[in-house]
Amino acid sequence: MPKIPVIILSGFLGSGKTSLLTKALKQNELQNSAIIVNEFGKIGLDHHLLSRVEERTLLLGGGCVCCSTREDLVAAILALLNDMQSGVQQKVDRVIVETTGLADPSPIWFTILRHPVLQHHFDVDRILVTLDAVNGMFHLDQHEESIKQTAVADQIIITKTDIASGEQIEQLLERIASINPAASIGTTHADDPDGSRFFVGDAQAVRTVQAVDSADLAKAHAGDTCSISIRFDRPLDWHAFGLWLSMLLHARGTAILRVKGLLDLGGEGPVSLNGVQHIIHPPEHLDHWPEGIRASNIVFIMKQVEPQQILDSLLAFQHVLGAVPYALEVKTAI
Repeated sequence: MPKIPVIILSGFLGSGKTSLLTKALKQNELQNSAIIVNEFGKIGLDHHLLSRVEERTLLLGGGCVCCSTREDLVAAILALLNDMQSGVQQKVDRVIVETTGLADPSPIWFTILRHPVLQHHFDVDRILVTLDAVNGMFHLDQHEESIKQTAVADQIIITKTDIASGEQIEQLLERIASINPAASIGTTHADDPDGSRFFVGDAQAVRTVQAVDSADLAKAHAGDTCSISIRFDRPLDWHAFGLWLSMLLHARGTAILRVKGLLDLGGEGPVSLNGVQHIIHPPEHLDHWPEGIRASNIVFIMKQVEPQQILDSLLAFQHVLGAVPYALEVKTAI
């Protein structure tokens, strides 16, 4: 039986998460969705905006899902699962978890992926993160939480584009690319009639990593947050690559914020690689290569790790990997 997809919706305070979700729930595509809203503080407010689907809305109060209330999250999803299995309610098409503006989405991913029951019934489909076109640069400059949310996102949704200047939007796009070049980017505004498009459709299209232009690795320095995009033009030995990746994540797991890629292992289609910190999603075998380009492309988003260290480590493994890696692009967060 197919697993129920879980969509994690995050974004800094005031970036438009709840407005986006409220608008999306008015579309038919999301009618059969379960919504879990997390509130920071004793009195929940945002969930009242979702009262139209109250019978499928759960409120987690008193803290942040990213740390203190993960057990509440598990209990809420288990209760939903029990209701579906017992026939109290019909099976939902998806679960959407809206975090607080201060939340790190990573532990929610871990909780669902590693829980002994949830992992058999639910699967993290994508991490959506909203960024305010007007205040997004300020949030990224002043708040580590916003940087972390951006770094782990599969898709970043730039909100409030109707009240931002073209220059503000362009600067924000450049900043996003420097933090998370693997993320797809969408935009929305107050009069946008359809917010549901971000919550439906092919999740793999959101997670696809595209090849990028070459850059001079020697000039790059990690700073605080940076990324490196690596390519292999020959098929990889999966066992060797898996061993190398396991060793890397064991040694530097908390510093590797995100790993995304498509791997050529010699089959008809690629294997999708998708990880957050030290947890790797079970690899997915795809039927065909995006745009027909057959090559392994992997993006690492890191904190306080020099890109050269990643490349040197892979070069040391090149003989057992069966292919030589080379850097396509290195970006340091600006």
